[in-house]
Amino acid sequence: MSKISKNIKHLRHLKSWSQEALAEKLDITRARIGSYEEERCDPPIETLIKISKLFHISIDALVKSDLRKFNFETMIKVGENRLLFPIIIDKENNDKIEVITMKASAGYLNGYADPEYFEKLPLMNLPFRIIGKHRAFPIKGDSMPPLIDGSFVIGKFVESLKDIKDGNTYVLLTKDDGVVYKRVYNKGDILELHSDNRMYQPYSVKASDILEVWEFVCTLNISDKKPEDLNIDSIIGMLNSMRVEIGSKD
Repeated sequence: MSKISKNIKHLRHLKSWSQEALAEKLDITRARIGSYEEERCDPPIETLIKISKLFHISIDALVKSDLRKFNFETMIKVGENRLLFPIIIDKENNDKIEVITMKASAGYLNGYADPEYFEKLPLMNLPFRIIGKHRAFPIKGDSMPPLIDGSFVIGKFVESLKDIKDGNTYVLLTKDDGVVYKRVYNKGDILELHSDNRMYQPYSVKASDILEVWEFVCTLNISDKKPEDLNIDSIIGMLNSMRVEIGSKD
């Protein structure tokens, strides 16, 4: 059975709807719902859009992900009808966040809307209480000193560009540049991205080309670490030991 057929059936069951009830909401026949769930045919794009709007789940997630694996009570809605981010919780009810490794960052632009992309990433706890969705991103280059290539920034997801505070730093996912970490100024239809290293000139990005924004929370600077020490296990260990460096937060 394809993922879309599993997902349609799963979402219908979550709502306790019959095939007839779902068909009525989508303005199609009950037999058509049956053909989707039994994988006799795939829904056309017009129907996918209706399903996406009805359940507030992105088309990418409907088509690429097995939604039965995710607890909808631990997901947050992003925007009008965007991706649902799973908020991961361990057995002790502590929030865990994904670490985007340097290797994984190369595929982030293609995988950011696919929950299964994140299933393969390492997870970590932050040493202080967090509210909202957080993620750890690797930094490339020397444009934002004192951070150097390979350092990590922990960011909190920003739902709207209107929430950007001029002059603060953010991790952004853009259509052309992928993941970047910059000081941001919101000019409405465009964002001005500034580097703290004055050797790099500011540049503008259209607001429509911004796919994600993550507000700076804290960093892990690895300037005093040897290259051979920087494997993913040691990095997660350093992240988890940040209590010593930044203290705890009630």
